[in-house]
Amino acid sequence: MEEAQIVKRLDSLRTEHRDLDSAIDALRALGSSDQLQIARLKKRKLALRDEISALEDQLIPDIIA
Repeated sequence: MEEAQIVKRLDSLRTEHRDLDSAIDALRALGSSDQLQIARLKKRKLALRDEISALEDQLIPDIIA
């Protein structure tokens, strides 16, 4: 992936991550007893965080110490 594509993908992933955070908070605020749904959203959120981290690492050049 080129740098511009990575940056675009990062923006998309960060937006989805924030949306999931809002969805989880909304479910909790409603007192939803659907713990399985909340767990799935949290798992997806963690997967997004991992992908965001991997893409950020691609943007940062390796520094030889």
